[in-house]
Amino acid sequence: MVTINDIANLSGVSRTTVSRVLNNSGYVSESAKRKVQEIIESTGYVPSEQAKSLRTKQTKVIGVILPKISTETASRVVDGIDKKLSEHGYHILLANANLNVEKEIEHLRLLQSRRVDGIILVATNIETQLIKTIQEMNVPVVALGQEVPGISSVVYDDYHAAYDVTSLLIEKGHKRIGFIGVSETDRAVGFERKRAFLDAMKAYNLDVYSAWIQEGVFDIHSGGQAMKTILEESPQSPTAIFAVTDRLAIGAMQVIKEKNIDIPKQISVVGIGASDLSKYVSPSLTTVDYYNEKAGIETANLMIEQLVKKEEKPKKLLMSYGLILRDSLS
Repeated sequence: MVTINDIANLSGVSRTTVSRVLNNSGYVSESAKRKVQEIIESTGYVPSEQAKSLRTKQTKVIGVILPKISTETASRVVDGIDKKLSEHGYHILLANANLNVEKEIEHLRLLQSRRVDGIILVATNIETQLIKTIQEMNVPVVALGQEVPGISSVVYDDYHAAYDVTSLLIEKGHKRIGFIGVSETDRAVGFERKRAFLDAMKAYNLDVYSAWIQEGVFDIHSGGQAMKTILEESPQSPTAIFAVTDRLAIGAMQVIKEKNIDIPKQISVVGIGASDLSKYVSPSLTTVDYYNEKAGIETANLMIEQLVKKEEKPKKLLMSYGLILRDSLS
């Protein structure tokens, strides 16, 4: 295996000169630089990443903690993060928290021990211990999906997106609207989207019955279970369902069709997420696009600002969204 000493001997220069060429630092004459570069190219020499990190005190690796690695949202976000970070020579190391705050904390500490240059946390539940752990970190941390005190965050406009969805249903003539949410410990998806739904219903002077509001856990099955409860326990079925994720909405649609209820003639259904599946279910699902890849890019930008530009003041970036009208709504 070719070493930096071999390159120096073959080039007829010192080890220090080779190091300067590799790191593009310090003065090296053009002739010496050309000679070293020619030898590097002819030998196929690749500097050791470990040696480079010891010299520069950088690993060029960013840890990315995902709430659930198998989702479409996670895939799109990672695409955006990787696209932007790779432009600056960074690689990513993924960690799966599996919707578990304790695992998020464990991954934060583990990634720091692996000497990553920074950590991007795609957050769900923001609990006191998680915030405390982040504040104790000695590497930059940027959050996506939730606003975290003391660090830069990229957040989705959950409140206004959910308010617009509810208003759309009401303006289509729906007065009996059911809601399938998630735990309010998830402030963005659970709390903000539910708050917006209730605010919109109140603004239009519409009643909300407790049986019409049910909770799931981010998957299709729980969306179906919530829909069953709504249909079985409501004195009068709603004419529309707003589910806070596409997966919950698709689960609800399955149960509605099993009951031989027509979508959208008898019950309209709307979700959030613009998942690929939302295009192919029948009828196609009306949803909200959160532009996840762009969110990943913007999150990576905030990380680069801290690593390269040494930006220390926390920033909050609010993402836009777009309604996608499809056949599940009438």
